[in-house]
Amino acid sequence: MKIAFASTDNIHVNDHFGWCKCFYLYELQEESFVFLRALESPNELTEEGDKLAYKIECLEDANILCASHIGPRASLMVKGSGIFVLKSEKENERIDTLLNTLLTLKNSNPPLWMQRFLHAPSPHNHS
Repeated sequence: MKIAFASTDNIHVNDHFGWCKCFYLYELQEESFVFLRALESPNELTEEGDKLAYKIECLEDANILCASHIGPRASLMVKGSGIFVLKSEKENERIDTLLNTLLTLKNSNPPLWMQRFLHAPSPHNHS
């Protein structure tokens, strides 16, 4: 299961989805998580629909997007592309804290939205 974080520093979830220049992709494994790569999204597009479609395309094979803020239209478009949207509940929440919470959830009693990603075959899933 892969999670893309909207972040300016790869430490905190502190960026708005639509303004994010770089998403950080992590993978939850059996007992840990690993940083995979930075997903650059530097293009400045003026038309809102084009901008959102471009940002979603930059998320590559992420199953989950976690951002500090995301607008309603963007949220619908991200969900429509098959990516689950998690909005950070705290300002500047740490990425590692969120990953540990998701790992605990995955290994104890995963909610339905998470089970969907755990049991779906994926050509990119190596765990």
